[in-house]
Amino acid sequence: MRISALLAAVLGVLAALPATAQETYPTRPIRFVVPFAAGGPSDIVARIIAPRMAATLGQPVVVDNRAGAGGATGVDVVARAAADGYVFGIGSAGALAISPSLGRGTPYDPIRDLAPITLAVLVPEPLVVPAASPFRSLQDLIADARARPGALNFGSTGSGSMPHLAAEQLRAAAGIDIVHVSYNSGGQLATAILRNEMQLGFADLPVLLSNIQAGTMRALAVGTRERLSWLPDVPTFGELGLPAVDASNWHGLVAPARMAAGPLGALRRAAIAALQDPEVRQRLHEQGAIPGGNSPEEFAAFIRSENQKWGEIIRRNHIAAD
Repeated sequence: MRISALLAAVLGVLAALPATAQETYPTRPIRFVVPFAAGGPSDIVARIIAPRMAATLGQPVVVDNRAGAGGATGVDVVARAAADGYVFGIGSAGALAISPSLGRGTPYDPIRDLAPITLAVLVPEPLVVPAASPFRSLQDLIADARARPGALNFGSTGSGSMPHLAAEQLRAAAGIDIVHVSYNSGGQLATAILRNEMQLGFADLPVLLSNIQAGTMRALAVGTRERLSWLPDVPTFGELGLPAVDASNWHGLVAPARMAAGPLGALRRAAIAALQDPEVRQRLHEQGAIPGGNSPEEFAAFIRSENQKWGEIIRRNHIAAD
C-alpha cells in the first residue's frame, strides 16, 4: 500500500509538470519575425504593438527583420521555428494569401504550417486618379474605359501585388479593358499617378492619403465594406454597384503550427491587449490602418477565403510574379 501511495504521488507530480510549465510561460525573450526590412508597413505595425505585447507577457518581444521573396522568407522562418512559443511573426496578404498561388508558390503552406493568432490590421486600397483627370466619379471612368478599350493604363506595385489584383477585380466586375503597368514600389506608383502617366491605380492607403487630402489625387472608391474615416466622402465599390471589388491589404500574426495551447493563447491575449490599447489604436490609425483583433478561428477562415479569392484571380488571368 505504501509503495502504491508513493507511486501515485510521484505520478501526480509528473502530471502537474506540463501545466506548471505552461503557467510560467514565458521565461525568456520572444522573437517577433518581420518578413520585411525596417521601416516598411509590416515593420511599423510590429514595432507599434511589440512593446504593449511585452508589457502583457512580462518578457521582451524582440523584432527580428528577415526580408526577402516578398515576405515569404520571413514567414518561412516562422513556419520552420520550434513551436515552443518563443518565435512568432507577422505576415502580409502577399505572403499568406497571394504568393502561394504565384509561380512556384511558397516553401510553406499558410494553412498547414502556421497557427493563426489574430488579424493585426486591415489596410484599405483606394482607387485613385490624378487631380488633372477628367474622371470625377467611378461611373465616368468606367464609361470612358468601355468606350475606348485598352486606352487607359493602371499602375501597380508589381505583378501579383494587391494593387494589381484589385484592378483585376475592377476589370472583371465593370467589364472594362485597362492595361497593366508595373512599378517597383508604392512611391514610384504614386509619382506616376501624380504626373498623370497612369490614368488610375490602387495602392495602400498610407501611400496615397497625403496626396488625396492635399487634392493632388482624387479617390473614386474604396474596396472596403464601409466608408473610411479618413475619406468619409469617398463611396465604397458596393455602394456604386460593384461589391465584387473587395480588396484590402492586411497584416496578421502567425506562429509555427502545433504550438501548444498555453503559449499560443498567451500570445493571442497579448496581441489583443495591444490592439485594444487606445494609444496603439491611435498610432495604427495614423498609419492608415484599421486595427484587427479577431479570434484564431476567424483569422484562419479569413486566410482560407483570401487564398481562394486571390488564387482564382491569379489563375483566371494567368498572372505570374515579376
